[in-house]
Amino acid sequence: MKSESVVIIGAGIIGLKVALVLAERGYGSQTTIIAEHLPGDTSINYTSPWAGANFSALSASDKNALRWDQLGYKHLLKLAAQDGKNAFVRETPSTEYWDEMPSRTKLDSMASYLKDVTTVQRDSSAGPTRGCCNKFTTVTLNAPMHVHYVLRRLRQQYGVRVIRKKVLSVTSGFLSKDTKVVFNCTGNAARNLQGVEDPKCYPTRGQILLAKAPHINQNVMRHGKDYETYIIPRPHSKGNVILGGYMQKGVDLPDTLGDETESILSRTKAMLPELESSETEILAAFAGMRPSREGGARVASEVVQVDESERKGLVVHDYGAGGTGFQAGYGMGS
Repeated sequence: MKSESVVIIGAGIIGLKVALVLAERGYGSQTTIIAEHLPGDTSINYTSPWAGANFSALSASDKNALRWDQLGYKHLLKLAAQDGKNAFVRETPSTEYWDEMPSRTKLDSMASYLKDVTTVQRDSSAGPTRGCCNKFTTVTLNAPMHVHYVLRRLRQQYGVRVIRKKVLSVTSGFLSKDTKVVFNCTGNAARNLQGVEDPKCYPTRGQILLAKAPHINQNVMRHGKDYETYIIPRPHSKGNVILGGYMQKGVDLPDTLGDETESILSRTKAMLPELESSETEILAAFAGMRPSREGGARVASEVVQVDESERKGLVVHDYGAGGTGFQAGYGMGS
């Protein structure tokens, strides 16, 4: 089969993990990735390098989300154990606070596969830890270095071809008559991509701080109705930590704001007082646009007309993961 038998549009974490799943199943040399932005690029339209990133209980409670999470967690645990340093992935102790109890379905699902998991329900007088507290072993990732690692493996180990090109329509993914299937992993761009134009897509803006805090070796998060606060160590980064954050639905402002920086510092220090230390140094602020979608991620296939000759082709849509791409991407591609 030709190298363009399978084409993936997009080289964010979703596109890369779809390519990895296909490569592991023997399709690497038949796969081509087409993307405007690749690992190593800096753009407000290329979200993956700005991610926290970790495995969190943040995701939805529907059947698909629960399945994707479980597959993703097992994949990341295996990666941490077998190639953690090269993959920039590491097991990390985690505490997650919820202002409101998650659904029983979600709690039961997490309890069935998370390592060292305990869940404690807390009363309303517990201040910032009211509602629910989960403790478990999470997996943290150094996002910009991890996407580099995945792309390098795809190219060197599996022979995946990569083309830098902006794609304006989903049918442009059919590079030749040999292209059998196109995976649409375009994230926020799916809203305007010709042939897709999904009105349910929207950006969710986040602002984060990159800090040097080598004494912080735990993951801590607090989930509220309209906010997220988190502390995520970046593995194999000589002590860098991500502090966040914001979940601003429908906002696409690329700027970083000083008052948001102050809010992040205030919230994270209140949650983990150890940050108030002479060892903590704020290095930079960044903003990113999570690729969100009303109703959750779209993972579905459809047959489309490729050209005027009435040639038909298969498109598999895989986008809209919001802030869960690093934890669910492998499961979404499986």
